[in-house]
Amino acid sequence: MATIEDVRRIALGFPRVTEAVEGHRGGACWRTSAGKIAWERPPSKRDLEQLSDLGREWPAGVVLGIHVENEQDKSALIETHPRAFFTIPHFDGYPAVLTRLDEIDTQLLRETLTDAWLLRVPATVRRAWLVENGLAE
Repeated sequence: MATIEDVRRIALGFPRVTEAVEGHRGGACWRTSAGKIAWERPPSKRDLEQLSDLGREWPAGVVLGIHVENEQDKSALIETHPRAFFTIPHFDGYPAVLTRLDEIDTQLLRETLTDAWLLRVPATVRRAWLVENGLAE
C-alpha cells in the first residue's frame, strides 16, 4: 500500500519536478515544465453521477492521476493491475490512469511515476538520467 508521502518522495526524487497545490481541486500535483506527471484526483459530482449510471462507485481512499503515453498504455495498466488502476468516462481519450494508492505497491508506483516523468522531461535530461541509472549507455 502506497501513500501520498511515497508519491512525494518518488516524484521529487526526479530532476526538474516540483510540487504544487492544484487550483480547482486543491490536491497536490507533481509536474515538470512540460506538464503534470501525477496529481491527487478526488471525484467531481459529475464523476460520481457517471459512475452511478454505470453501476460503479468511486473507490475509498486516495486516488492519484498519473500521466501515461497513450490509451494503449492506460488499457494495459488497467488490464494487468485492475485493483490498482482504473479509469472513468471523464478520462476517455485522455492519456492518464487513475490509481488507488491503497491498492498499489510502492515498486509499481515507482515504475509508473518513472514512466510518467520520462514523458515530461527534455530528451537531454531523460537521456542523462537513464545513463546515470544504468538504463541506457
